[in-house]
Amino acid sequence: MRPVKLALVQFQSVAYDVPANVEKGLKFVEDAARQGADLIVFPELFLTGYDPDAIGERPEELAQNIDGFAVQAFATAAAANHINLVVPFPLKDDKGIYNSAAVIDRSGTVVGVYHKVHLWEGERAVFQPGDRYLAAELDFGKVGVLICYDAGFPEAARTLALRGVELIVVPAAFSGEMKYRWDIYFPARALENSCFLAAVNAAGPIGKEYMFGNNKLVNPYGKVVMDGTLNAEEMQVVEIDLDESARYPYPYLKDLRTDTYVYKG
Repeated sequence: MRPVKLALVQFQSVAYDVPANVEKGLKFVEDAARQGADLIVFPELFLTGYDPDAIGERPEELAQNIDGFAVQAFATAAAANHINLVVPFPLKDDKGIYNSAAVIDRSGTVVGVYHKVHLWEGERAVFQPGDRYLAAELDFGKVGVLICYDAGFPEAARTLALRGVELIVVPAAFSGEMKYRWDIYFPARALENSCFLAAVNAAGPIGKEYMFGNNKLVNPYGKVVMDGTLNAEEMQVVEIDLDESARYPYPYLKDLRTDTYVYKG
């Protein structure tokens, strides 16, 4: 067995208050560590709440540098609590603003930063799109990161699976009218890629939207093994066995016929 304990946070952001969300998030990190978690994952843009319009209007206040106080506070907490983290936030650099997630290991090192590739509707007016996928090496295995709408594109998850990812985490901000998609995406992506998938949704109101929580953990058979509470802030701590993906009997990845897959003509 290769047991890994995951902490998945249905985080209710304090709207547009980065310091308050950092302080609140660090308490979840400490709690997860006390419960023996190996990895804690927060939802999409949880440091501000999911409101691209507000981020676009107030980038100097809301978007963060990778070496700024918010990310570094979580890096320090990762080392102090000996826990791996996935920290989503609006990242700014000299090329613009990205909808991003930093992967931080137990030493407090940022081992990778993923920029959301598939931008949803109004996000395109604010964020630059990413152009590559992140497979991060952590002490327990290889973890891939997608963000929200990325999960609707089978090619994105398949790219991670072909790079040896055993667990895909999906920080998200799904509102109520999208619940039917939330229930479809993740079992399909886990099943067809022979891997575990953890979907982590925001909770509560932000801007014009209301996020419904309901985190999901899906095993390589496409079975939902943990279904979080609707419309509530909570953290689930759940143990998985990463060897379950190695024992998976259906050879989707081995039987790929990439020679037949064309997108033009």
